[in-house]
Amino acid sequence: MSSSASPRPARRTVLYGGLAAGTALTALGARADAAPAAPSSTGIRPFHFTASREQLDELRRRVAATRWPSEELVGDRSQGVQLATSQALAKYWRSRYDWRTFEAKLNKLPQYTTEIDGVDIHFIHVRSRHADALPLIMTHGWPGSIVELLETIGPLTDPTAHGGSAADAFHLVLPSVPGFGFSGQPTETGWEPGRTARAWAELMRRLGYPQYVAQGGDVGAAITDTLGRLAPAGLLGIHLNLLVPALGGATEPTSTAEERAAAAALAEFGRTGNSYLIEQSTRPETIGYALLDSPVALAAWMLDHDTDSYYKISSAFRGGPVAGNLTRDHILDNVTLYWLTGTGVSSARAYWESAKARAAGGPTPPPVSVPVGFSAFPGEIFQAPRSWAETSYPTLAYYNKPVRGGHFAAWEEPQLFTKELRAAFRSLR
Repeated sequence: MSSSASPRPARRTVLYGGLAAGTALTALGARADAAPAAPSSTGIRPFHFTASREQLDELRRRVAATRWPSEELVGDRSQGVQLATSQALAKYWRSRYDWRTFEAKLNKLPQYTTEIDGVDIHFIHVRSRHADALPLIMTHGWPGSIVELLETIGPLTDPTAHGGSAADAFHLVLPSVPGFGFSGQPTETGWEPGRTARAWAELMRRLGYPQYVAQGGDVGAAITDTLGRLAPAGLLGIHLNLLVPALGGATEPTSTAEERAAAAALAEFGRTGNSYLIEQSTRPETIGYALLDSPVALAAWMLDHDTDSYYKISSAFRGGPVAGNLTRDHILDNVTLYWLTGTGVSSARAYWESAKARAAGGPTPPPVSVPVGFSAFPGEIFQAPRSWAETSYPTLAYYNKPVRGGHFAAWEEPQLFTKELRAAFRSLR
């Protein structure tokens, strides 16, 4: 790995004197009958990002200078990310990928930052042209970012142009989780899912939304699950595409063939697929040295998540079939965002925070009291049966098994994902 200094992360400016840590939930939730807050008084500022030429040149230099490991001794991913996959990715990244194309696309979107609880929160905010649109806050996961949600913006906010009706419209808020992307990196511990969920409630209040719904997958599912348990005033319902309680060790029934298959997939992930989770939950700083020094190490670490998404992404770089929207450019848009913002280690700390919060114990969290929608995509780490979703969420109001899609469902299959959200939230309008 190169020993020269890593690129400076994006500059972030303190914009607003936010809430003190530990602010009560009742102070964060907007009343359903409250008047919308005036945007000019909320400390919300426009945002855009332009990488310097030096940053991009340094990125290509570091990719070209990669010190490669010897080839794996097996014909699958059981020893980790395959050398041929990493080399194909690096070749494309160095010689053909163009960050400026994505940067221009991103900067055409309405982006903002606001400080909440001491951290600058970056978010995209796209209001629908349809007056009765339902406000929706969607949260990305790891190793994703707002990049994985961008292709849903058009279908969700402008449904009449994408096969839907005006009654399907959403006002869309896409925040970057603290420590990810363009959001600030916390300078103190304690940013577990509950604190982020409270920040999201405050963000929606600042945006003037007295009622809204929420969606999340992966880390975003943990935050959205917690938001549903906190039930701030104005939250109408949530939708998830990863069953967080089961992933966290909750005991689920295994009496049917479907339940046993899900349990077997979850056990296999625990045996062979969760090395990233263990490292980031226990020693995020250690892996951070590699993630901040070598872009190819960062890319490999991000690819080594789950079997389904790994083989789909590997296929895209090695000349095989492309799964939905998981193209080479879209994958590298996401990895390059992590590199340019220097968030490899700060995003990994999110797992450490969650693990620390679980270890601390405390009162049993309340059940989710708002309606819950759940979409069990077939390529997810495990495809949660309806019975499992009902066990975790007694208020389950919508459940479906889409025909395609995996862990990065919104990214891979944005049209199918959009249909799921329209159906899940239709009764809450």
